[in-house]
Amino acid sequence: MRHKQGLIAVAAFTGAAGLCFAGALWAVTVIEDRSEEAVRHALRIEGHDWVEVATDGLQVTLTGQAESEATRFRALAASGEVVDSSRLVDLMTVAEAAVIEPPRFQLEILRNDDGIQLIGLAPLTEDETAIATAIERAAPGAHVIDMLETADYPVPATWDAAVMFGLEALQLLPRSKISVSPDRVAVTASADSPEGRRALETQLNGMAPEGVRVALNISAPRPVIAPFTLRFVVDEAGARFDTCSADSDRARARILSAAAMAGVEGRPPCTVGLGVPSPNWAEAVALAIAATRELGAATVSFSDTDVSLIAEDTVEQADFDRVVGELQTALPEVFSLRAVLPERPVENAAPQGPAEFTAVLNEEGRVQLRGRVADERMRDAVDNYAKARFGGEAVYTATRFDPDLPNGWPIRVLGALEALGELHSGQVTVRPETVEIRGITGSQEGRDAVARILSEKLGQGQNYRIDVTYDESLDPVAALPTPEECVARINAHLAERKISFAPGSANIEPGARATLDNIADVMRECLDVEMEIGGHTDSQGREEMNLRLSQQRAQAVLQALMARRIPVGNLTARGYGPAEPIADNGTEEGREANRRIEFTLIAPPAEDVAEDVPVDEADIVVTAQEAGEDTPRPRTRPETD
Repeated sequence: MRHKQGLIAVAAFTGAAGLCFAGALWAVTVIEDRSEEAVRHALRIEGHDWVEVATDGLQVTLTGQAESEATRFRALAASGEVVDSSRLVDLMTVAEAAVIEPPRFQLEILRNDDGIQLIGLAPLTEDETAIATAIERAAPGAHVIDMLETADYPVPATWDAAVMFGLEALQLLPRSKISVSPDRVAVTASADSPEGRRALETQLNGMAPEGVRVALNISAPRPVIAPFTLRFVVDEAGARFDTCSADSDRARARILSAAAMAGVEGRPPCTVGLGVPSPNWAEAVALAIAATRELGAATVSFSDTDVSLIAEDTVEQADFDRVVGELQTALPEVFSLRAVLPERPVENAAPQGPAEFTAVLNEEGRVQLRGRVADERMRDAVDNYAKARFGGEAVYTATRFDPDLPNGWPIRVLGALEALGELHSGQVTVRPETVEIRGITGSQEGRDAVARILSEKLGQGQNYRIDVTYDESLDPVAALPTPEECVARINAHLAERKISFAPGSANIEPGARATLDNIADVMRECLDVEMEIGGHTDSQGREEMNLRLSQQRAQAVLQALMARRIPVGNLTARGYGPAEPIADNGTEEGREANRRIEFTLIAPPAEDVAEDVPVDEADIVVTAQEAGEDTPRPRTRPETD
């Protein structure tokens, strides 16, 4: 009986346990389903559809790839609001961040009378104010507004060279905009004159660093031409301009095209300026040049709207009348034409002494006045004008009176003397029918100036002849030293007193200040010459240390020249260590001689030499020749005794 009751108790207990287990299993399943649904719902509301949710008992596992760490954290936080965070298993991953491209470094330098502004983004360096400090050195006293930002990214290879060129350009241009990027520097500025523009373009082109393109846009005011003149001649010597003026590039092209058809060779100068009396100037000039070509021996002169056509006496009257009639009809309305065909000389006519006045200017600047003047008053006027123009001690007057001189003689004589003043040396001859001037000038604009003066002073219809030659040796701009002379002068100063340094350092000693000043004076005339500053040491000490020291000393000389406001775009500093001795390193005297700074000329490769192109005919974009650092530049050393 007791045994039976025990079996019943065991069965009851087992049944109760089974019921408890089934109830617990059902409860866990319910909790899993509800937890999963609750988490899915919370994630869906927050927009995290990318999260996969799985449950295992009380644990809730989250998987999927988040766009960012912040997105993953928000998904985890949303899940933690509906289930206990200890039940969450975070298996979510984060997508790899895209590689961030380095920013485009750009520096804008704006300079005007109010100061200098810096705008842009530059690489972060140890000295965040380095560029502003360098600009203050380039333009002392200028008010600098620094709005430059920096970014901690690697410095592009050509950035420092581009910035250095921009600062050198800033020194030369008081009103400018300079845009610097690692591979290009664009300069927009204005010059005071066309000559100043050409000088700036030449200098900046010569300073262009390697690997950096330079784009120049330098404007200059056009000269005011008054009167607006042009003179075209066809004679036995051929076709040519004595002076040429145009009001635009298009007008100049049309005039030069007409001149080429008349037989002018090459591309003669023709000044583009302000003051044109009519928008039809080029049309009128082209018609007159064509008429001169058809006559075969004639001169046409323009002074504003007055046109003079003077034919040679060899031209037939019928041809002259036909050409002049056609030109008169074709000229625009505002232009007035005066045409002259001189009478042919009568054979066997009795010779008559000509009325003539001459003035001779010699190379020493002395002037001799001879010939005929109307009376004492005219003689005094001519003598006083010549002394005022050429100097009182330089004028010798030996004229005689002739009361029968033609009308307008005083004006012709004074105009001739004014034209003579544009020459270095020469002679002017005044006759009733013509004024002739010949000589040498040191100005490329000298011939134009002579033609303009004679056209204005002599008036419409007057004939004059010009034979003026430009001599480059007399031009102060063209007389600059050659590259070889530049290097020779610098090394002569170094031979007189060398640049010395403190022992074992690159600090220039104070005694070298005068030598550096002399070198800077030479460099101001040699800005376009590409040179190398070579540093040399003796053979004592380790070769690697000497090589580094020689490089630092050459760089110190370059920086000293920069401090003297010398553009250094054409200078290269290079250390040679003890590799190129000029004396015996076994003696103290020899070692002293070998410790030196030496300037050498860097000769451009033959293939880099381009033909000259007029700077006002093309946009100026210079790309420096790229060369590997392992390719040495050719070096030209001055000859030594």
